[in-house]
Amino acid sequence: MHAIDQFMDGIERNRSGQGGAAVSVCSAHPDVLRATFRTALAHDTFALIESTSNQVDQYGGYTGMQPGDFVDLVHGLAKEEGFPTERILLGGDHLGTNTWSGGPAEAALNEARVLVQAYVRAGYKKIHLDASFVCADDRSPLSDETVARRCAAMARVCETHAKGKPPVYIIGTEVPTPGGAHDEEVLHITTARDVETTLDVFKAVFLENGLQEAWDRVVGLVVQPGIEFSDHGVHDFQPVPELAAAILPYKGMIYEAHSTDYQTAFGLRGLVDHHFYVLKVGPWLTFTLREGLYLLEFMEKELSVAAPSAFRETLLQTMRADPVHWKKYYSGKPEEIEFKLNYSYSDRSRYYLPAAEVLASQKRLFQNLQELPEPLISQFMPGQYARLRSGKLAKDTRSLLIDRISNVLELYMAAAPSRYCKTPP
Repeated sequence: MHAIDQFMDGIERNRSGQGGAAVSVCSAHPDVLRATFRTALAHDTFALIESTSNQVDQYGGYTGMQPGDFVDLVHGLAKEEGFPTERILLGGDHLGTNTWSGGPAEAALNEARVLVQAYVRAGYKKIHLDASFVCADDRSPLSDETVARRCAAMARVCETHAKGKPPVYIIGTEVPTPGGAHDEEVLHITTARDVETTLDVFKAVFLENGLQEAWDRVVGLVVQPGIEFSDHGVHDFQPVPELAAAILPYKGMIYEAHSTDYQTAFGLRGLVDHHFYVLKVGPWLTFTLREGLYLLEFMEKELSVAAPSAFRETLLQTMRADPVHWKKYYSGKPEEIEFKLNYSYSDRSRYYLPAAEVLASQKRLFQNLQELPEPLISQFMPGQYARLRSGKLAKDTRSLLIDRISNVLELYMAAAPSRYCKTPP
């Protein structure tokens, strides 16, 4: 069964309370993607991988990749990992006017049309339409009808240019703050009335514009369930029964949860039980990747190698030299900022891991650890040591690192059992 069919089947399982969920991995890092494929293979399920509108667009985004480039990256890694490409579901997150909202609305919407066309032509099948961004000549706040009309304009482009099976759509914009919340920020949980209003307005606008078939494939709504993370804290999920019940009268629809990073196993399961089908995770995975690289460097130091990698200092120097990706997120005294550069939950280090000097340092780190003593692995990565000793994990550094990332994905798999998931060997 293809990924899109498994995805749709899981929606009905979720709505009926049978635990269906889709783990949405929002990352372009190769080791995170490898962990995604290995975890999905172990559980015999599909892999949902998403890119955001500022990460991948028609001009390259901050990754330098257009949608087709991202597809090539994902499929190339899947081939190396032995993962069937038909079990990959590619999603586009927050596709809309965001990048161009500093200009006039019509110009921004024209760019958004080009953006979604590039995504669907590249083979993306899950499209989050998001036209909530206030443009230079807009009155704030935007009305539901204005947002819906702009999303309908993008949906029309998707319907025209999609190849093969038509895409499914996610709508709604009541999402956590991109990059993490401020510690003092008050979260406003979406109400059942808000759900009803949004869906009714969107449906009316889509039907007025002759988009009945597209509306029939609107399967999810993004809402704020009261979850978020800041630099050093997490807002844990608390049940809101009225919100959970509000989606059920709308046939075939579920919720999509953003910023589920760092939720407990109990919180993740609670989200699934309250009809949050799509669970998005991103910073937690690269946070764990960064943790793993630091742990490998601790092992390197214990071995007193001739030419140390200086990985941590290289990463920090790169971040200090170009603060564009963290400056508006990290504030405080110099020592507080230094702590956040290393350890913040928002994990702005993910923007710097692909830098040439950081990759060179990581390569040196891996070269220095080709002969890793098992007692060191036990000391610094006890979970991986247990799997290594039981014959379930190779001893090389990349396997140790990827397996550590998979530990996070396993929490999601445990919270989201489906007919396609099985207990890994």
